[in-house]
Amino acid sequence: MRMGMIGLGRMGANMVRRLAKGGHEIVLYNRTAATSEALAKETGAIATTTLPDFIARLAAPRIVWLMIPAAVTDETISRIVPLLSPGDILVDGGNSFYHDDIRRAKELGEKKIHYVDVGTSGGVWGFERGYCQMIGGEKEIVDHMDPIFRTLAPGRSAAPPTLERAGKKQKSTAEEGYLHCGPAGAGHFVKMVHNGIEYGLMAAYAEGFNILKNAGIGHASHTVDAETAPLRHPEHFVYDMPLDEISELWRRGSVVASWLLDLSASELAKDPALSAFHGRVSDSGEGRWTVAAAIEEGVPAPVLATALFARFTSQGHADFGDKILSAMRHAFGGHLEKTP
Repeated sequence: MRMGMIGLGRMGANMVRRLAKGGHEIVLYNRTAATSEALAKETGAIATTTLPDFIARLAAPRIVWLMIPAAVTDETISRIVPLLSPGDILVDGGNSFYHDDIRRAKELGEKKIHYVDVGTSGGVWGFERGYCQMIGGEKEIVDHMDPIFRTLAPGRSAAPPTLERAGKKQKSTAEEGYLHCGPAGAGHFVKMVHNGIEYGLMAAYAEGFNILKNAGIGHASHTVDAETAPLRHPEHFVYDMPLDEISELWRRGSVVASWLLDLSASELAKDPALSAFHGRVSDSGEGRWTVAAAIEEGVPAPVLATALFARFTSQGHADFGDKILSAMRHAFGGHLEKTP
């Protein structure tokens, strides 16, 4: 199939590589023309420098796939829509808020333009591993795009079959690594929760490794004063844990084995101190939206909420609150802050 890709960052460029390798014809547009030209030279795709030229290179019904930050999606759509025709298909493969998908599908539907939202997971490894795709939109449009989704997906070999599914007569594309989840917004809703879970999983690994890292605290000297909780049994914490070896160990036969653990083991093998990182953890919105959805649904999600708030703390947003705590302790008890 021929389709257009707008946004050639880390994921967009690798998706183009995978699609081109699968025999699809890809038309490229990026804010930086040099990026399009370099990728076109590498993959055989068609580079363009203007949106009108980009659209002109696509045959009706056109498929335009956006892989851009959620913050600029609406502005980009406003520039593309006047160039499209009834029957064309606009795909948002980024991490948009599903409320925006519902609105866009309605607005574009009034112009007879089809809208598909695709939650895309795979990161920078997607070219080799494939992309898990969570899709929302009209079924007939999703079916029309099946060859594209199938090429991007990891395929059945990515995971062993679930034995309990063996008797099902109707095979699902979920076993290939992509799924039509429902109408507009459904794809990004599933991806939103996927990323919320990701926050929780990552936080659990981070907390566990931090406990292991500090298991030798009994060897350290400890200040004895009114501002420091005493370590009652230093002899219980005398372990110098090899985090790189433990992460490698857990990859084999452990119930906590996962791809996230694989990646952690890789980084710890390079540098067990992780000295290249400062510990400021960003959040791009999906964790917030997941917690907000849980509140609206009345569904408890304490693990996901705590993981999100931990990221806020890492960004320095707890600093003033901590100052308030110190100020109150000083005011009611004369407690002086200890220097780090």
